[in-house]
Amino acid sequence: MIPKEIFKKVRRIEIRTKGLVNNLFGGEYHSVFKGKGMTFSEVREYQPGDDIRLIDWNVTARTGMPFIKIFEEERELIVYLLVDISRSGLFGSFERFKTEIGAEIGAVLGFSAIKNNDKVGVILFSNKVEKYIPPKKGKAHILRVIRELLYHQPRGRGTSINSALEFLLKVSNRQSVVFVISDFQDDNYWKTLRMANSKHDVIGIQLFDPAEIEFPNLGLVKVYDPESEVETWIDSSSRNERLQHKQETLLRMERLKSQSKRIKLDLISVSTTGDYVDSLMAFFKQREKRK
Repeated sequence: MIPKEIFKKVRRIEIRTKGLVNNLFGGEYHSVFKGKGMTFSEVREYQPGDDIRLIDWNVTARTGMPFIKIFEEERELIVYLLVDISRSGLFGSFERFKTEIGAEIGAVLGFSAIKNNDKVGVILFSNKVEKYIPPKKGKAHILRVIRELLYHQPRGRGTSINSALEFLLKVSNRQSVVFVISDFQDDNYWKTLRMANSKHDVIGIQLFDPAEIEFPNLGLVKVYDPESEVETWIDSSSRNERLQHKQETLLRMERLKSQSKRIKLDLISVSTTGDYVDSLMAFFKQREKRK
């Protein structure tokens, strides 16, 4: 039995995200993520200008009239959501944590997928794979996905994008669309990410908070790293310390962008204080122009 408060929150997420899908993302998702293959549909009489390579010689022989084969796009896709649930996601200087926004983005993408009759699978990870939900269709499945995104309690503290990608490569037999939703505060995953991107259509969604870049002037403060459980003192009144922190953070973010570009990985950056709708719509429009 699902507790009432959990059911209410899942229901609120469902209402908001389904509205976004119906009003904004439905057509964009369909046009950007089309099926890769073609499947036979029917035959019809040959018309001038048709490709003669499509002539169905068996039907033509039986009827005495030239007929051609008609193919249509194989629409069904498999969509994987690789969602970072490590402790670094429990940060937000405005209204919501990075993990909360990541869960809502996952819900939007999940509803977009089932609206187009696609299957959705989920891999939740920290420093290891914590939960695997095999790809399925249907509303009940997506509601389970949302519930896990919102309420799964991670056992690990750190982040291993590499572990999630290696697991994906083991369980995904056919080409899929893969969204990696994370703050990407990790290292040593680029080789596996390149392999995954060569097999699948991988899109990275980087979550960040502005306070991670522009550290506020709060005087002498104790900073706690939830992944390493290390506490350090920072003199945030020092302009030099704030500037050094900003430069290190921007360098890490720039490295993520440049490495993504190098391996031809699409990357979307989403701020906890911004509207992820704008970021996703910009991505959809950009992808559509490249077609």
